[in-house]
Amino acid sequence: MTTRSIHAFNAQETAELLPFAELVTALANACTQYANGDICAPERQVVPFPLGGVMLSMPATADDIGIHKLVNVVPSNRALNLPTIHGVVSAYDSRTGRALFILDGPTVTARRTAAVSMLGLNVFLPSTPRRIALIGTGTQSVGHIEALAALYPGLRVTVTGTSLEKAQAFVKTQQCLPLQLEATAIPPDDVDAIITLTTSASPVYNKPANAGILVIGVGAFKPELAEIGPITLGGSRIYVDDPAGARHEAGDLIQANVDWSMVQALSSALAEGVNRDRPIVFKTVGCAAWDLAAARCALHMASMRELAI
Repeated sequence: MTTRSIHAFNAQETAELLPFAELVTALANACTQYANGDICAPERQVVPFPLGGVMLSMPATADDIGIHKLVNVVPSNRALNLPTIHGVVSAYDSRTGRALFILDGPTVTARRTAAVSMLGLNVFLPSTPRRIALIGTGTQSVGHIEALAALYPGLRVTVTGTSLEKAQAFVKTQQCLPLQLEATAIPPDDVDAIITLTTSASPVYNKPANAGILVIGVGAFKPELAEIGPITLGGSRIYVDDPAGARHEAGDLIQANVDWSMVQALSSALAEGVNRDRPIVFKTVGCAAWDLAAARCALHMASMRELAI
């Protein structure tokens, strides 16, 4: 028996296998399958490292493919001038269990997270957006800027950071993209959507809910974090990407003591349409089913490009 090598795609190669239009479509399909029980994705296991980091294990399986995302998050790496996140997504054939390929974990996370937000824009906005506001200037903001440029070239995008200087510096690094970029001290009101992309422990957006503004919360992924405040949430109809995970991870909703019986799933909006009787907040926390969707997209793109895997 010969030993078969497994191809590991680097960050750039992984990004090339995950074009946003195709990734959004893969995520929409996976969302429906996950809600119907056709994708098995248990809640992630968290194992601590001795010096404060954590190892996150996130498997998922479906009839055609299985994945295991293993990511290490070490905040103290900033002092060493190293990335705080390292990891991989391994993909497997569901029938045989044979390893197919390995993707760069941080790249998968950044692109599928941005793609879930893009799916939210598709589902919850009544028409194509003309202006979007981003709050945050970190890694997730980079992923979202790239997604907006790919799907909505020419779009007006404003960026707000912890200071105007940080927002201006961020915008300067993204000037090569086909977007109308502007740095602002506070998010403008004349936008179609606001996307929060921080790890703030206190709300960065807490204005009264506005029927003309979709609010998408991305950054608060732990109970102690909260980007969207109770004033906004209290006047909104709330949707989440993963209801099971949101109950434990959506700090915005947990701290606001939302009525979980009134929180709806993205899958219900895809299946039944959107209830627009109130302004909408779409909160995302992510799950391994979305990484499985990314692996499917990568497999399809590799096949289209006749790449050997």
